[in-house]
Amino acid sequence: MAPAREVATRERIGSQSVSSSWRWRRSVEGILYVLPATVLIGLFFFIPLGMTFWMSLYDWPILGARRFTGLANYGRALGDPNFLHAVYFTCVYTLVITPILIVVGFALAMLVKGHRRGVGLFRTLYFLPVPIGFASASYLWVWLVQPDAGPLGRILQLLGLVQQPPQWLAGTTSALAVVIAMVTWKTSGMQMILLMSGMHSIPTELEEAARVDGASGRQVFWLVTLPLLRPTLALVLVFSVAGSLLAFDQFYIITGGGPSNSTITAVYWIYHTAFINFQLGYAAALSILLMVVLALVSFVQLRLIHRSVEL
Repeated sequence: MAPAREVATRERIGSQSVSSSWRWRRSVEGILYVLPATVLIGLFFFIPLGMTFWMSLYDWPILGARRFTGLANYGRALGDPNFLHAVYFTCVYTLVITPILIVVGFALAMLVKGHRRGVGLFRTLYFLPVPIGFASASYLWVWLVQPDAGPLGRILQLLGLVQQPPQWLAGTTSALAVVIAMVTWKTSGMQMILLMSGMHSIPTELEEAARVDGASGRQVFWLVTLPLLRPTLALVLVFSVAGSLLAFDQFYIITGGGPSNSTITAVYWIYHTAFINFQLGYAAALSILLMVVLALVSFVQLRLIHRSVEL
């Protein structure tokens, strides 16, 4: 019995050593796979982030000697009316554009989710503006709304809706409406693709079972489709809110912050502080504050995604 027990013990120890060696080898392989991405993230995110925080602790003019000020830049930001107004306008813009993007993207997804003839062409047409850069799309819309050279005002004039081509960018509300229209035209195709993918992931058996039980098309939508789309809707919400809080190109090109600096976003004001006023340290502090706000908003939304998946 003793030799047999010793043999069994040796076999067990041998299998454990083989298992440990295999796990160690797999761990090393995993580390090697993620090492390039980790190095890139460190070089292009964590190191610049650390340098930005370091700059935020100084009075750092573009010319001349820097002076250590500690957290004074952060205290200045909390009492800066220009920055607070920019944050307020950014929040208003986010609250307006986010539901528009989700509703339009959802409507387009409902239109093209089937396998009807020619639906692929419409998917392509709706998605076509997405690859266009924000700068190119903004310049296109600047031309469209020009009162003298743009076609939009002339079309309205020919239809008899207006007597003169409107000055779209002369008022805060109309300028904001132009930006919202451009962003909706450019980005709703991405929301369409994400929501359509979520719709296709819903098992057709559930919708068919609901119809067999006597549910109407509207009841199937509200009781089956929409609840199962909560994770996808939450993901679209994260992308839309994050992109809106970081809005810059469209306002810089279309409105230039006007009229009367009424359409300056948070990122726009950071750019103005750094490269117009040449206050690099203060701009770095504003960047850190905006990053903290964006991280908190994203964290809350990701928690909502997690809860929706659990439900």
